[in-house]
Amino acid sequence: MSKKKVLVVALGVIAMMIAMLVAGCGGASTANEIKIGVDAELTGGVASYGQSAVNGIKLAVKEINANGGVNGKQLVLVTADNKSELSEAVNAMTKLISQDQVKAVLGPIVSANVLAASRVATENRIPIITPTGTNPKITVDDNGKVQEYVFRSCFIDPFQGTVMANFASKTLKVKNAAIYMDSSSDYAKGLADQFEKTFAANGGQIIAHEAYLAKDQDFKATLTKIKATNPDVIFIPGYYQEIGLIVKQARELGITVALLGGDGWDSPQLLEIAGAAPLNNCFFSNHYSPEDKDPKTVQFIEAYKKEYNQNPEAFAALGYDAVMMLADAIKRANSDDPEKIKEALAAIQNLAGASGNITLNAQHDPIKSAVVLELKDGKASFREKVNP
Repeated sequence: MSKKKVLVVALGVIAMMIAMLVAGCGGASTANEIKIGVDAELTGGVASYGQSAVNGIKLAVKEINANGGVNGKQLVLVTADNKSELSEAVNAMTKLISQDQVKAVLGPIVSANVLAASRVATENRIPIITPTGTNPKITVDDNGKVQEYVFRSCFIDPFQGTVMANFASKTLKVKNAAIYMDSSSDYAKGLADQFEKTFAANGGQIIAHEAYLAKDQDFKATLTKIKATNPDVIFIPGYYQEIGLIVKQARELGITVALLGGDGWDSPQLLEIAGAAPLNNCFFSNHYSPEDKDPKTVQFIEAYKKEYNQNPEAFAALGYDAVMMLADAIKRANSDDPEKIKEALAAIQNLAGASGNITLNAQHDPIKSAVVLELKDGKASFREKVNP
């Protein structure tokens, strides 16, 4: 064999070896598997949310694979920790799509990270499902354009704000309220805005409107100002890290009125931060109740307890449901092609989930019920269910 032919053969062998190495280091899905990315907040400020959602995601994948997978293929998760940071959420999405070559992505968890990372997914025509990103702009932009590749398994912020305003007016029957919100959070702003509009439409009055910033530690000065206005209730949309401190400090100042919030309150760390007694007479909207007797919910709770030896929070149920949505879409599309998955996701109708039946509307948002939970001695208990 001539030196030229030897060189050609050698280069061919090297190319094959490189291809094999790439395939073994996060390349495209094989004939027997479908790679699914997870862009989640596993460390950092809201790690409790991400860990809970990913627990639900892993449980769903385990169940699906144990039952033969989807269209005869096993689901394979590729997880990237975005460290609860916006830039890292973008980096994680970029890695999952360009390097790991996933067919779809679950996550991120909080709205700001979803809004940033979803641009990468859209540019690359990869469908994503956020389990818990509730900002309306995630699926519909400011111009009213539906984001073609973006979906969610949770309801949106305006619905939560409406639910809690109606709860204050019609269940607690209060006439005035104060709002104390995280001004650095689009999530909190969305809930506060809708709460104020609905409460006013119900004949109520907002008598104080104050703000704090994420990572603040001392809230007593502002809480003292709010106390002086003598509100019937205080609506505090935000995340558990600050909420726990706010609730604790409010009670220390002698504020005994009902404190209300959204699903950002749902974390076991809220109890650790605030303590059980201060959380009495607190209520928040959520995506499901562990006390729900729906067969699918009961099945999920039992499986989750068996897998993790703990009760699931709502974020775990929503992570579980995001996988079920994706699996349903892949099955109906009879394909793992991202374009066909995207089209099938948009057509989801009456899918049984851990957090209730899921039907997506034209905006890629699920039409589903919400619940109001009451905290008693540190434990959340069902108070009422609100249909959309």
